[in-house]
Amino acid sequence: MPKINSSLVDTEWVAANLGNDSIVVLDASVAPVVPGYASINTEENFAVIPGARRFDYDGVVCKPNSSLPHMMPTAELFQEEVRKLGVSSDSIVIVYDDVGLYASPRAWWMFRAMGHERVAVLNGGLPKWINEGRESFDAYAEVELGNFVANLDKDLFCDFEVVLKALGDPSCEILDARSEARFKGEAPEPRPGVRRGHMPNAKNLPFPQVLDGGELKSAAELEEVFANLVEKNQKIVTSCGSGITACILTLAANVAGYENLSVYDGSWSEWGLPSKLPVVTD
Repeated sequence: MPKINSSLVDTEWVAANLGNDSIVVLDASVAPVVPGYASINTEENFAVIPGARRFDYDGVVCKPNSSLPHMMPTAELFQEEVRKLGVSSDSIVIVYDDVGLYASPRAWWMFRAMGHERVAVLNGGLPKWINEGRESFDAYAEVELGNFVANLDKDLFCDFEVVLKALGDPSCEILDARSEARFKGEAPEPRPGVRRGHMPNAKNLPFPQVLDGGELKSAAELEEVFANLVEKNQKIVTSCGSGITACILTLAANVAGYENLSVYDGSWSEWGLPSKLPVVTD
């Protein structure tokens, strides 16, 4: 069985191991809402990596009937849906997206939160795969039912109450992946009715700062980025607009060697709603 030694794999590794029955490739694409980022897939020009299955955490593998976007589902729902994708407990799961490195880190963190360690993000995603001239299909694979068993670790995703307590905790840093303009309240939020600004004591790390184009920066570069913001013994809680790009920071922190990591699931789509949760703009 192939092995993954990191939370990232490259296109060469995936191409070399696609024929192995233990490999499950999942397309976790979500249409980007951040300016400057776009999907390469369209209805007229649609491609997937051979054997890929659709992992839709925006509309299927998410908390049903929630007023907030793509919230984490129960372990039971997650288990049921990923079994339909042919994922088993011994599967090596590779997740990618059609932007490069945008939506796939959240899928990676969801699997980690559900107790699955053998999961990695395809660095560069579908754009790099296509640009290298590698084979692609125009439809997802049909698969047999898997036997995946979900074991939720509640600490890997957190709610607003945990974040509220963490704001005054010197052993924890809150990192906000939104743009500097949104963080400072200088730019409007894309979701109507949401307040401008950020959480008191949070630090701003716009997610493009951990990327080199559609790929993650090297481990050495990421260590330098995070060293200016967080101590190695601190806990990192990441946040963003809706819990997607926060996971890019979480992936980057993981690659940089940080271990105590959590994602604020509701992120600014929850915190920014009119409420008594504190918001500042300085």
